[in-house]
Amino acid sequence: MIYILRGAVRTGKTTALLEWCKNRDDVDGLLCPDNAQGKRYFLEVKSKNEFELETELETESIIEIGNFKFLKSAFEKANTYLLAVASKNESQYLIIDELGKLELKGEGLYLSAERLIPNYETNENKHLILVVRDYLLEAVLTHYSIEKYRILTKVNLETLN
Repeated sequence: MIYILRGAVRTGKTTALLEWCKNRDDVDGLLCPDNAQGKRYFLEVKSKNEFELETELETESIIEIGNFKFLKSAFEKANTYLLAVASKNESQYLIIDELGKLELKGEGLYLSAERLIPNYETNENKHLILVVRDYLLEAVLTHYSIEKYRILTKVNLETLN
């Protein structure tokens, strides 16, 4: 089953997921919170390992979108992690935070999303939670050919068992 946590930019979608999964052992995947300096990083849900995503570096190994500069190597590591965790098949829930403009251009977390979405769409026992900005919802559904899904909000996130 695919769940889509949708909401506007900077409305606490990631924070809500952090809170929801903090006392659970059946959730894995990647969250993308901000650090104390306001820079985004990747957080492996189950292990709590963190790795840098947003950077100030001027190098050819970055992806720029808007005012943000992201390390290409972070996305490579993130995609590898998501695919590895999914292949182990140990967690009931897998989170991908988030699918946005980069993924719609075939960058960012596109690789893992494209491979994982079809595997979860018809699976009633394993659940993929995708974080999507509300204004990109239709584009993401079309891009990944998602037909079976349920919408989550921060309010109804707690209804997931």
